[in-house]
Amino acid sequence: MNRFRPRNPVLALLLLAGMAGGGSWAFISQAPNRLVSGMGIGLPALLDMPRSLALAPLLLALLAGVWLAPSRRLCALVALAAGLLCNAWLWLAAEQAQRLALGASALGRTSLGAGFWWLLLLSALALADALRRLALGGVGRWLVGAALLLPMVGLGSNGGLEALSLAREYRNRQEAFDAALWRHLQIVAATLLPTLLLALPLGLAAQRGAGLARRLLTLLGVVQTLPSIALFALLIAPLGALSALLPGLPIRGIGLAPAVLALTLYALLPMARSTAAGLATVPAAVRDAGRGMGLSARQLFWRIEVPLALPLLLSGLRVCTVQTIGLAVVAALIGAGGFGAIVFQGLLSSALDLVLLGVLPVVALALLADALFGAAIAWLQQRRGGA
Repeated sequence: MNRFRPRNPVLALLLLAGMAGGGSWAFISQAPNRLVSGMGIGLPALLDMPRSLALAPLLLALLAGVWLAPSRRLCALVALAAGLLCNAWLWLAAEQAQRLALGASALGRTSLGAGFWWLLLLSALALADALRRLALGGVGRWLVGAALLLPMVGLGSNGGLEALSLAREYRNRQEAFDAALWRHLQIVAATLLPTLLLALPLGLAAQRGAGLARRLLTLLGVVQTLPSIALFALLIAPLGALSALLPGLPIRGIGLAPAVLALTLYALLPMARSTAAGLATVPAAVRDAGRGMGLSARQLFWRIEVPLALPLLLSGLRVCTVQTIGLAVVAALIGAGGFGAIVFQGLLSSALDLVLLGVLPVVALALLADALFGAAIAWLQQRRGGA
């Protein structure tokens, strides 16, 4: 019976899910304008004989990864096939959009359907699984994955996606998109700076056993249970009163100030806890050796404790950064701007592609931040292991 069990059950599940969703959900949809629901077109209707023959080797490579004995060569083949499939789905949707645009009016829109996003997600997960099995290390894994997905960027930069509704939304709002990107990055940076300045000493005090610091961490844990919208709303009244009392302060009940304050409150707990956990991992013998060498408390902290705790500190900063990038979308409800403004504008106008124009950059920023921090942590761990 063991011979009939898949060697890679994760990849087998991804293939089954892809067959179920990709074959039944609309791959793209065609609508007369952006406000009308489009007519869905499934993937089987787009696959003629040449396209089917082009996709067949890639799917066979994934099937081989399911049933054959695992090896580095097989994992590399599966990674290559999964990466090419990610590019193939986008190319197929873009090509069909260009064909439909030839016979449609200027207001006609071709949108990416649920089937496209489902297949793209599953292909990306298959790629991630294959890269993990290759055991390339943090930096190498991300570099190989980025190289395999690079043709998608090339397709967009060469104008291959111009017929898609998502690209049209970007062209129509390019200035607003650029302003939203800058504002979103500004919110994230303005949140992380006070988070680091407050969380590092708070985590240090908690690790040293200070009772006040532990009570503050408990209070921050209560803040984590509050929905972000509720916390934003709770800050409007006190900050508005403070603005009225001190008109010279650049603080208002709505806008950037309450957004940064709320996001900082959310980010303090994971950063402070990772600081305390990282410092707790420093062996007592190492501290004793530092004191024996004549190091002061400050020198011991900066030269020994911080370098040893740095991977966990970066892990906490990684969580805070990704969390802040996502929560900054909700901050648009109180006038902070960013990509959330585009998302809520699309929701109010029932324009799904406009919503995606705001959501996809947030996802890309979160993935980029996670990848950079992951690569830095892996490099530190490899360096420490080599030492």
